[in-house]
This record gives sequence, C-alpha cells and structure tokens, in this order.
Amino acid sequence: MARIYIEDLSHQVGEVINIHGWLYHKRSGGKIRFLVVRDGTGILQCVMAKGATPDEAFNSFDSLTQESSLIVTGKIRKDDRAPGGYEMELTNLQIIQIAKDYPITPKEHGVDFLMDHRHLWLRSLRQHAILRIRHQIIKSIREFFDDRSFVLLDAPIFTPAACEGTSTLFETDYFDLGKAYLTQSGQLYGEAGALALGKVYVFGPTFRAEKSKTRRHLTEFWMVEPEVAFNDLNDNMELAEEFLEYIVSSVLKQRAEELKALERNTKFLESVKKPLPRVSYDEAVEILRKKGVNFEYGTDFGGTDETIISEQFDRPVIVHRYPAKIKAFYMKRDPQNPDLALAMDVIAPEGYGEIIGGSQREDDLDTLLQRIREHNLPQSAFEWYLDLRRYGTVPHAGFGLGVERTVSWICGLDHVRETIPFPRMIYRLTP
Repeated sequence: MARIYIEDLSHQVGEVINIHGWLYHKRSGGKIRFLVVRDGTGILQCVMAKGATPDEAFNSFDSLTQESSLIVTGKIRKDDRAPGGYEMELTNLQIIQIAKDYPITPKEHGVDFLMDHRHLWLRSLRQHAILRIRHQIIKSIREFFDDRSFVLLDAPIFTPAACEGTSTLFETDYFDLGKAYLTQSGQLYGEAGALALGKVYVFGPTFRAEKSKTRRHLTEFWMVEPEVAFNDLNDNMELAEEFLEYIVSSVLKQRAEELKALERNTKFLESVKKPLPRVSYDEAVEILRKKGVNFEYGTDFGGTDETIISEQFDRPVIVHRYPAKIKAFYMKRDPQNPDLALAMDVIAPEGYGEIIGGSQREDDLDTLLQRIREHNLPQSAFEWYLDLRRYGTVPHAGFGLGVERTVSWICGLDHVRETIPFPRMIYRLTP
C-alpha cells in the first residue's frame, strides 16, 4: 500500500491508506478510542471502535505513549469536526517504537526547559506553524529575486576584516594567515557581484558578537542582501517596498492555516502594500519629541524609539537619511547635506523594530579611502573593495533583510528565539 502524507488527504477520501507518523495524543471513550497522529505535514484523528478494529490493534491502545512511532491503516472520511478536517477509521496499527518518558508533556513548561529540549520542542504544532511560515518566507524571498533575474551570489563566511566595525566580530585563527572573522554581512561581496552581474542577492548565515539579551537579537541569523548596479537611494526604497509586499502577501495566501494556529491578528499584515510611508530621520526625531521622548539628535534609534515611530502608521515605515556619523563607512553622503548618509531602514509595526537596513553605497574612490581612514580600518584588507571604485565605478545600492526578525513580526512572536530551529544567543549554544 502506498505511503500517503496527511497534507494530501483531500485526495484520499473513501480510500484505505497507510500513514507513517508519531502519536501526538490519545483519549478514550469506552468502546471508542481516539489516536491523534502527526506525520510532520499535519495531524489526523484515528478512530478505533471495539469490534470494528482488530482486537490486537484495539488492545495496543493502552501501551501507546506520546511520540511513539507507528503506522496506522484505515479508511479516510471527511469530518469537519476532526482536527485537520479528516478522520481515519482505523483497521490496523503497527507500532515501531514505544517512546518512554517523553519529557515534554501537555502541562506548562518554562522557556529554559523548552529551549534545553529544543530538538523535541520542534514537534509541537506551534513550532510546526512557525517553521512552515519561515519556510514560506524563505521560498518567497528566492522567488522574488529569481523571478526578477537577480543572480544568487554566495559570499564567504570567513572574512579578513569587519564590514561594520570590529566590536561585534567572532574571531578565529586562520592557519598561517592570522586572524579571520565570521561574516557580519555579505554586502561588500554583493557589491562586487553587482558590478559584475548587474543585480545580485546574497543569502546566508551571518554572525554578530553583540552581548545583547533583547528579544530581537541572535548571535547567528540569516540575512538576504540584494545589491543593484546603477540604483540610487530612491530605487533602493522602491525595491524594499515591493519585496516586503511580496513576502507578506505570499504568507497570507499560502500559510493562512498556520497564522490561524498562532492566533495571529493579520490586520497589519494585510496593510503591507506599496508605497510604504517614508519619513526622514529629522521627521522621525520630531515624531518622538511630539510624543514626549527626550531624544538626543544625532544618535541612533533604540527599540522603544522605533516602536513609537511605527505606532504612527498602519504598515511598515521607511526612515531615511540618517546622520552619517552613526552609519557605516561605505554609505554615501547626501550631496544636499554631507552630514547625512543616503541610508534607509524599514521599521515594522507592532514593536518589531528594524527588519531592513540599507543604503546607496559610496562610489567615489577618494571619498571611500577617506572614510576607511576615519573609521580606523586597515586599508590593506579593503584593497579588493577599493578596486570596485578604481575600475568602472557606478552608483549602486542595496539592503539587508533579517529573516528571523521578519519571521518574528509576521508570526507575531514575543521573542526571536522561536524563529529559527536551533537559536544561538549569548547564553545558549545547545542543543
């Protein structure tokens, strides 16, 4: 008999099939017994009736424990009252293994306990929903850029120098060549790719050694970074708007059931349509001051500041033209005001903070050399990067979107730790 997955049961009504999976939970009602089985694609209620189910299978009910592995056989019928909308009239049961003393029980568990057992916590329906939404977000990211003729550029994980300062780097010895660092961003390599291929995107893990314990921070996370030759800041903002709309609409369309399982209020998600509201840094500061925040001009926005700014809008908001002194060395200055960088951040609503950060890049060789010196960076490590300005320099721009913060926002999660299968934080390296 062919193996069938629960997610495909709509095509199997009236047929006798096998489901391979694990026991999620069970309950008994006298001569009727119920097994709820999961197979990774969904859950299925199996009904065992005394007399209709072989005695051996019926009597094995008592020995079954949570997460025991099994194969169930029976006829599928549509039942809107059942979890998942389908039910199996069980006619046979093959036990593969009885799971003894499964540690995660239906009772309440603390976060530390669940994180210590993250390898098992992933089996819960809530985690299924989050990880399926994460999968959809990543799928839509790739679709968006692939459908627009962007080329995927794989940037190195080991880098010889910092992209955005040295204070948040993981350092390692690299054979006889001295120190190497885990990448903070693939952006600099993305710029090389854009000047070779026109429009590229880098997509992979990045690392930040920030000693931060906030609900928005991981030390290892995934980031997608498009880079486009001949784009300016305005082009960059338009690309970010179109990109966000595509991702969110894809999740709303393809993962409605998962959002429902998470009890996500989708009002703000449904509002994510271009154009997004745009405010300059100066206008954002004015918003904070009108709300009674004693904000020091020229500093970066904190989490609370971003929340207050975002509360003024019904969708993500783009903040642009930040003070250059708080931005990275590679960001181009505003020709209308050299104290400002042609930078932009996209701040998500509902207190989820920055999900996109980007800029137009400095394309002038002499200016970039000056910036490298001002930031006390080793010029020798950036000679290859400077070559991009020596040989065919053009205006270009790009941004980075953090996958985990985006998952957290779209799912409506309290903490970013649930957005990735095995989170790495300053106080957690296992499992």
